[in-house]
Amino acid sequence: MWSAGTTSEGVAARVLEELAGRGESVATAESLTGGLLAATLTDVPGASRSFVGGVVSYATRVKVSALGVPTSVVEQHGVVSEQCAAAMACGVRERLDATWGLATTGVAGPDEQEGHPVGTVWIAVAGPGLVETRLLALDGDRVGIRRGTCAAALSALGAMLASRPTG
Repeated sequence: MWSAGTTSEGVAARVLEELAGRGESVATAESLTGGLLAATLTDVPGASRSFVGGVVSYATRVKVSALGVPTSVVEQHGVVSEQCAAAMACGVRERLDATWGLATTGVAGPDEQEGHPVGTVWIAVAGPGLVETRLLALDGDRVGIRRGTCAAALSALGAMLASRPTG
């Protein structure tokens, strides 16, 4: 059973420890978290054993050009969508040659985006042969929503690692 701890830092440390033990790696693709997810991971001593890097794709054009999110996904579903989060996670995984890709996209506020209220967040985890997405409805201010997104994304990756045997 996955046990994450109570802080994003605790979750990050556990995820990185598990990845290093498995000889696996992770890369991040961030929008609303603006690099906070990568910073949370790199705050952990020894993170370089399994964290390979990340792409902060705040602008839609960067999601398309740097992460390979299809323009059709943006046009049909928007950037605050399950489809966009999944494409971001797959794109960063492929482009940075990581075992796992972890993506965040959504609305941190103060205003709604694409008709979605503040706190609407999609996270995605892409790994060998799978992609999982989760919709979050977070309360709070910008800082709280961004932090909550990081904790949820790291917990989702941790749960996926726990459910998949190594090798």
